[in-house]
Amino acid sequence: MALGLLGVSMCVSSLAGAQDAPTPAPIVWQYGAFVDAGDLATANSPANHLFRNRGTTPRVDEWDVNMTAAYLRKVPSESSRAGVELTVQAGHDSEIFGFSATAPNIGGADWLRHLGPTNVSYLAPVGKGLTVQGGIFSSLIGYDGLYAKDNVTYTRPWTGDYTPYFMLGVNASYPVTSRLTATGFVLNGYWHLAHANNVPSVGGQLACKATDRVTVKETVLYGPHQIDTALRYWRLFSDSIVERKTGAVTVAVEYQIGTEGVATAGRLRTSGASASLAVARPDSTRAEAGNPRALWMAAQAPVKWVVGGPWSVIVRPEFAWDRDGRWIGAEQSVKAFTSTIEYRRPLGHAQAIVKLEYRVDDSRGPGGGFFTEPDVRPGVPGLTRTQHLIGVGLIFTFDGTVRQ
Repeated sequence: MALGLLGVSMCVSSLAGAQDAPTPAPIVWQYGAFVDAGDLATANSPANHLFRNRGTTPRVDEWDVNMTAAYLRKVPSESSRAGVELTVQAGHDSEIFGFSATAPNIGGADWLRHLGPTNVSYLAPVGKGLTVQGGIFSSLIGYDGLYAKDNVTYTRPWTGDYTPYFMLGVNASYPVTSRLTATGFVLNGYWHLAHANNVPSVGGQLACKATDRVTVKETVLYGPHQIDTALRYWRLFSDSIVERKTGAVTVAVEYQIGTEGVATAGRLRTSGASASLAVARPDSTRAEAGNPRALWMAAQAPVKWVVGGPWSVIVRPEFAWDRDGRWIGAEQSVKAFTSTIEYRRPLGHAQAIVKLEYRVDDSRGPGGGFFTEPDVRPGVPGLTRTQHLIGVGLIFTFDGTVRQ
């Protein structure tokens, strides 16, 4: 009888253990697509329909499909440690955003530009979990992304268009504490579709949730962005972001500073998309004299207020200073102000987004100005220091999940 009771007890214990065992979390696949069309009307009315020096929303005075994309994504987890992301894209915003005005294109750039975040990842069982990711991934630099649907405004700030929207390489992130995450990365270069040399760039980010409302990020990148790879010519770039969310209001401040020595003897002729970019961003004349140290500084301070329901109001003051023409491609300083009214309406798994925007940019310096009419001569547009834009962006998104 004692043995019988012991056996029953063991069975009950076994059954209880089986009942208490955690159920494996389902494997979740995310998928979606979006289309983004817009029109930026300007009083300048340039014959070439170009927003000078811009790599995103680059065309004015016409309706354009600026971006359309589709994605499939599986985020790594403890129950399924391998992750994958695949994104295909097309539209005017995908034409020159990842190229350089001062370096040739990477091999296969013509088809690589049609890939958004496309990578594989793995959550390693190391401490609290080390996530390693390789391929094309969203940039760790910048407050704004390539896709307007994810940004507070329709047109991007100068801090966005002159820093990488995507990175090509490997990164590894680790949650040091519940509030601090550290990430390191190795990249093919500053622009993921450019090939300035064979030496990789390196960098890291610290992301801290200082309070329940305040997040702070500091990202640093270091590496050569020209044919001469001597250390004295390496680019050092810093991106600092502070964001505060309080109910209906989000306030952010971003400050960038970058510097590099310019090896003028090693300048390269560009080709393909980078050559087209060089036309929009003409080379600086300052960099021809000796080997100067180039300097870039830029900042923005977007504020978003969710007024109520689907309506939001956004304002964004900003400035950018390219002292030596190594980022914009021409020596200039720019001040800009953008105001946006946003309407977002969920439609089941879909969403409709309308952004009505007013923007004014003022560019000063020997390489500054925006295209305007009339042309100086056929094919050579005139320039004006100030440009006013009234734009509308129409975005439709669809997102879903599949659980296994």
